[in-house]
Amino acid sequence: MEIDILAVFAHPDDMELTVGGTMLRMKSLGYTTGALDVTEGEMGTRGTVAIRADEAAAAARILRLDVRENLGLPDGGVFLTDDQRTKMVRVLRRLKPKVILTHQHDDPHPDHNHIATLVREAARLASMRKYDAGFGQERIAVPMVAHNIFSQRVVPSFVVDISDFLDEKMDAIRAHASQFHDPNSKDPETRLTSEHFLGELENRSRYFGSLIGTAAGEPFFVREMLNVDDPIALLTRPMNLYS
Repeated sequence: MEIDILAVFAHPDDMELTVGGTMLRMKSLGYTTGALDVTEGEMGTRGTVAIRADEAAAAARILRLDVRENLGLPDGGVFLTDDQRTKMVRVLRRLKPKVILTHQHDDPHPDHNHIATLVREAARLASMRKYDAGFGQERIAVPMVAHNIFSQRVVPSFVVDISDFLDEKMDAIRAHASQFHDPNSKDPETRLTSEHFLGELENRSRYFGSLIGTAAGEPFFVREMLNVDDPIALLTRPMNLYS
């Protein structure tokens, strides 16, 4: 199927942690939504591939995604090779997203950082008629790529209001139960398993919402100039909490 917006992130819970609210909002506006997990998260400290796949499926139902797929690249082994770019291009040509959401550049996790560039390169290559021509797919228009701001201090290009979807976003995150706080677990502790992590994540959403006068938000950075059709409509939108 063809979709409007595709979230491309490294591990099965990354999309929920970063852009789950935005995906819910886009679905509520009538857009078709999809997620592409680049790896199965097999290098994770907690959980198995099978457990994480079940959790991803449960989260997809909460987010009402139209499609969720896994690219099957090795966890900890995502690089800018032509083979990996080609695999990404084939998915983009099949799903034909208009917008792609992905990791930010210079993320300290190498998979995240490499995927930020892999997605940008694949988005451009997918539009080139002679690239991977032997596979038989038609080229597509270059999707717009927006990078979620998560680990690096970057001024957002825009913030999406997710006030009406924060609770569902947190439910989708909690669907990945193997990755977060469990007082009965005997597995090694990680930053994500801290009993305070999910609260910090919710506070983060509330902080970015406060920057646009809403209860919660998710920030994005776009490297290209944005073409604004109606600057008056854009610049006179009310600050909901203070209007």
